Order: sequence, then structure tokens, then C-alpha cells
Amino acid sequence: MYGKLIFLAISFFVLSTASFAKPVSKEMCVAKGNGFIFAGGECIAYKAVLGDKEGSLTIIVHGTWPEEANVLARYTTFAEDLNMLTDTTTVAIALTGYSGSSTNNFTALSHDKTKNLAAQKEYIVFLDELIKALKIKYKATTVNYVGHSAGAMMGATLMGLDPELIQNIALTGGRYDIHAVSKEKGLISAVDVLDKINKKAKLVLIYGTKDEISRPEVTKDFYTLAKKQGLHVKLVEVKDAPHLDLDRTQTSMEAISKMLEN
Repeated sequence: MYGKLIFLAISFFVLSTASFAKPVSKEMCVAKGNGFIFAGGECIAYKAVLGDKEGSLTIIVHGTWPEEANVLARYTTFAEDLNMLTDTTTVAIALTGYSGSSTNNFTALSHDKTKNLAAQKEYIVFLDELIKALKIKYKATTVNYVGHSAGAMMGATLMGLDPELIQNIALTGGRYDIHAVSKEKGLISAVDVLDKINKKAKLVLIYGTKDEISRPEVTKDFYTLAKKQGLHVKLVEVKDAPHLDLDRTQTSMEAISKMLEN
């Protein structure tokens, strides 16, 4: 029954029109106007909700949805809610292949010809460049990252690949050791770069007790590793919460808001 509910929820947000079929140049992206930014060789759609807190930027990164899903339809309201709670400029992004974002170099996270894209270093580097571009655009000195599912996995890995980029990160329903579920060579996840993560950064790891996709022990085990590494990490449990919309539960929102208080 739960699987059917997820399928229906996902299907509802699939776009009726295809995303860019041809490569999109920087000039073409700029011509699209507000709501698109060219970074890492891709034209990325986003929704920004401006806040009054100077120098701070929160970026929301979604997980895996069917190709061409309109993720911004879901995450715009999430960005608005976080903005209301924190008064921080909040940006929800649509990764490649979603909500009209290009696929110049990368497919959507869910694609029949691509597996484990969120665990490929090249894609993490692209995400790094995207966040840097948004940081410059909004003149931010502090970057806050909120990631769900694959978005959480990529954010955790990015913390080790570029330790100075993100100061606060909240990760819900993520996977932090890709090697535990895949034998594919060349993949990367947080456990591979754990010793590189900035000990001054604040990490909040959130799990749902009824999450069947990222089971509670996945987050608990990574929390234990992070604590042993001496990281500034907090573990948050959301009782009876499944994987879908875990990041939007009241408990998660409160934990994210508290992370951004200081």
C-alpha cells in the first residue's frame, strides 16, 4: 500500500512536457530570465524566497524522482515555509532533468541509462559549482544546505570534497555509505571523505522510524562514525515518519530552524 502511495505522489508531479532536448548554452539560459542559473555546464531552474538575514543562504536539494518531475512544484512551498521560520533567503533547486533544468552533461537522478548518479564524483563537483554560483548570486558568506534522500547523500559527500563551502547542513533520509548497497566501482559517498569534513560545520542527521528506503540504522551508523571523527553532529528522530516528505515534518523543520539560530 505504501509503495502505491509513493507511486501516485511521484506520478502527480511528473511534467507533461519534456525538459530541454538540446544542449542549453549560457546565453540561452540567461535569456530565460529569473528562475534559471547557469552553473557547472547546466541551466538549472530554481525558486528563491528572499529573507532579511544578511549573508546567509539556505539551499534545498531534492532526492530522486522520475525524470522530468516538477520538483519545484513540491519544494517551492517548503522553501517558503523555511523562509518564514528562519527569515533566511531560501532557494529550492531543480537538478538536471527536473522542472525544465537542462541535461547538457548529466541525466536526471532517475534514468534508465544512469545508475548511482548521486554517488559519482563528477556529479558532486557539478553540485559544488551550482552552490558556489548561488552563493555568489546572493552574496552569501554562510551557506546552509538542506538535503533529502539522494540530496542528503550528495550533501554529505560534498562536505568532504569541499570542506569550506557549507557551514550548516541538515540531512534527511540519506545514505552515507554507497558501498554497502552497490559493488559498482568508482562511486563515492560520505564515508570515503569523512576525515575531510570541517569539524566547525554543524551537521543535523534526521531519520524517520518508519523509513523503508533509508532505514534508521543507516543514519544512526553514520552518526556514530561522525561522532568518532569529532564532528559537530546532532541526531534527530522523527517518530512514525516514512521516507516521503521526511524533510517537511514538523520535527525536521524545527531541527533545521534551530540549526540556523546561531
